[in-house]
Amino acid sequence: MDTPIRTSPSLLDRIRGRRLATTFTLLATLSVGILVGSVLTHGVSGKEQATVDSSDAKPLVIPSPVTLSNGFSQIVKQVGPAVVNITTDSLPKQSAVKKNHRGQRAPQGGNDDDQQQPGDMQDFFNRFFGGQGGDGDDDGGFGGERKALGSGFIVDSRGYIITNNHVVDKADKIFVRLSTDPDGGAPGEEGRPAHVVGVDKDTDIAVIKIDSKEPLPTVKLGNSDSAQVGDWVLAIGSPFALSKTVTAGIISAKNRSIDEPGPNGVSQSQFQRFIQTDAAINPGNSGGPLVDMAGNVVGMNTAIYTQSMGSQGVGFAMPANTIASVYNMLIGPEHKVVRGSIGISFQPALSSAVGRMYGFTNGVMVSTVTPNGGAAKAGLQPGDVIVSIDGRNIKDGDDLVADISARHVGTMVKLGYLRNGKQETANVAIGDRAKTYSDLAGDNDDNAAPQEEDAGQNKLGITVSAVPPQIATKTGTKGGVLVTTVRPGSFADEINLVKGAIITEINKKPVTNEADYKAIVSALKSKDDVVFVVHYPQQKNSGNSYVGGTLP
Repeated sequence: MDTPIRTSPSLLDRIRGRRLATTFTLLATLSVGILVGSVLTHGVSGKEQATVDSSDAKPLVIPSPVTLSNGFSQIVKQVGPAVVNITTDSLPKQSAVKKNHRGQRAPQGGNDDDQQQPGDMQDFFNRFFGGQGGDGDDDGGFGGERKALGSGFIVDSRGYIITNNHVVDKADKIFVRLSTDPDGGAPGEEGRPAHVVGVDKDTDIAVIKIDSKEPLPTVKLGNSDSAQVGDWVLAIGSPFALSKTVTAGIISAKNRSIDEPGPNGVSQSQFQRFIQTDAAINPGNSGGPLVDMAGNVVGMNTAIYTQSMGSQGVGFAMPANTIASVYNMLIGPEHKVVRGSIGISFQPALSSAVGRMYGFTNGVMVSTVTPNGGAAKAGLQPGDVIVSIDGRNIKDGDDLVADISARHVGTMVKLGYLRNGKQETANVAIGDRAKTYSDLAGDNDDNAAPQEEDAGQNKLGITVSAVPPQIATKTGTKGGVLVTTVRPGSFADEINLVKGAIITEINKKPVTNEADYKAIVSALKSKDDVVFVVHYPQQKNSGNSYVGGTLP
């Protein structure tokens, strides 16, 4: 029988044996560690879950409401309900009247009758307050629908609202949301429709109205002359569409002028003297109230200086006294502001050397005299220096403008002036500033047609022309006007009055030519029913077709 031979283990077997022993040792160590950790963790968990006696803890108590010393919240509760949010829609439009020389400044500018024209300041307003700005479409071509945002405040419980002209300028639709209306803006939820009562571009003030079955809350207008630099004020409005937003600051300065020069370097803001404030004003605040600590509106937020498209602590508000004066004229029968004029122009800033050479320290040196104006009829000449009004010494051109423009047309004023160093006086009749400088610019003859044509464009959204003889023969119509353009989204577009239609009657009144058409359209007012009798060139000897609707 064979006997097995015993041999010594190889090196590989020894290594394997030792590795296995080491592995078992490590596993045993880890198992002990896990067991100990579990016991310790169980002990800690037990401590955390133990019930703690909190019988000595005192519950928190919400204190009763208290009135803070600054009173801001009381002012907001008082004024806030009368502050509104305004949104506007501007539909695509194409200018049919080319710009002319209307409203150009007189040489040396700065006169007491200059009519403010859209320019750098208007672009400034539009850019920073969500106005219609960038009026590129006005020079031709159709643009897209534009929306604008602003604020306003109710001054009459029947629905009369004050805001900025640049908020509603060129708007086809205006909507107002009250503080009690839900925030929105979805189709059909824009707000209550409003219409323009009157505007004054010179002060950038507009009056609009909404219909309401119930009396609306109103603000209380204050006397802006009593406001002092350093007084606390609140600005209330809808910046960036955030309605009912309130910011606080102080009055930083008064009687501040924003000199936005026109093409010839002359300020275009002759009637704009602002209250400056550091209360935060942003796009959408425009037209909202600036309120003092008595809850009185002392100004209307109008403009800001900024390099960031937001508030940098330099805002401007139109004083309440100016607002009240303009408002009272805009709600009058003519719905416009009439300012007095003596028919002169002057250079607003003169070197002190000029005063020394011509022998005066305070006063206004006449640059031009309007033919047939009050000053011309009283004998004033270029080079005369006006130094007093009704015996009161005047300081400068702003003083002269403020006094004369506030006077009623047809009244008389006694001017004191210097001619060749000699004191003289003259009784001067106050004229209509707008008419005086329209005459000076020679616009009367060529302005009538564009103004009447604008009535058709603005109210109806159409332009018309005489009916060509061949079309009249084809349709068998006598007279009438041919619709040449229809603005998308306009009243005419909404009632399906199409391009190419021939209008022969409006509201039962015959339209035989363009003059008839313009006369009838000029008399139309908001909320009027308008019915057109039309014929279509595509249909020979077609009968009457009736197209109508209610003007917005």
